[in-house]
Amino acid sequence: MKIAFVGKGGSGKTTLSSLFIRHLAAARVPVIAVDADINQHLGAALGLDDATAAALPAMGAHLPLIKEYLRGNNPRIGSAETMIKTTPPGDGSQLLRVGGDNPVYHACARTVRLDGTSVRMMATGPFTESDLGVACYHSKVGAVELCLNHLVDGREEYVVVDMTAGSDSFASGMFTRFDMTFLVAEPTRKGIAVYRQYKEYARDFDVSLKVVGNKVQSADDLAFLRAEVGDDLLVTVGHSDWVRAMEKGRPAPFAELEDANRRALEALYGAADATYAQRDWQRYTRQMVHFHLRNAESWGNAKTGADLAAQVDPAFILSESAATPQPA
Repeated sequence: MKIAFVGKGGSGKTTLSSLFIRHLAAARVPVIAVDADINQHLGAALGLDDATAAALPAMGAHLPLIKEYLRGNNPRIGSAETMIKTTPPGDGSQLLRVGGDNPVYHACARTVRLDGTSVRMMATGPFTESDLGVACYHSKVGAVELCLNHLVDGREEYVVVDMTAGSDSFASGMFTRFDMTFLVAEPTRKGIAVYRQYKEYARDFDVSLKVVGNKVQSADDLAFLRAEVGDDLLVTVGHSDWVRAMEKGRPAPFAELEDANRRALEALYGAADATYAQRDWQRYTRQMVHFHLRNAESWGNAKTGADLAAQVDPAFILSESAATPQPA
């Protein structure tokens, strides 16, 4: 299952995504954690020290390798240079699985140890000083979008992506790549404004969206969220001494997380798992092609000098049955 955590800056989405990742890992569910935020904090939230988090390889720096591997022997893609972030897979493409090894994981993924278990972690890489004035952050997350387009995941396999803050997540088609999107919202007018933006954008693409109320301290906070988001409110989270200690660099075993917050994570897990029955691989592939054709027409053809519409394989549907073993 592919899960996104979104919300305005400071809402707590990185903290909530890291707790969900820990929850999955504790249940021995295979997980890939992806930091796709412009401010790279997921590694620290998972307990990495500053030096280790900073040493995570940037996916954007390995984009040529990623393209070359995913292209495989797809005859519709003349070269890796003509691949863009929305290029869809077709017959001959090499697909990623959550488990197993491949050159993409060797280059871009690192193992993070969590209370006797582990997860794979990948990161877009931070927005650096050299990018100022010459790069758009959305180009840096292109490696994540390309990998998601070529990823086949099953019910008990999770990819959890900490997305960039605010409505910037909708600047590309990546927001349609997820089985479930958890929007972390504080009980404030600003938090609700971001929810309304997401709700409007998501409606046209059948994006599954649930709200996680964070920093809820009173019955009035809860009533405010219920009045503003209605049935989209899945669960609320309040203060956590466990999280505060972790943020101070003194993490306790995850088993000591407060019962109320553990129940909240169970609710997230249940909601994510329930979307499996509604999976529509044809719609998923159709949306992938839709955004690829839009990007090809608006900038991709001019940038690559190729007709990128020709990369679309009309007979190909991404699905669990389409996955084949990956060479190491």
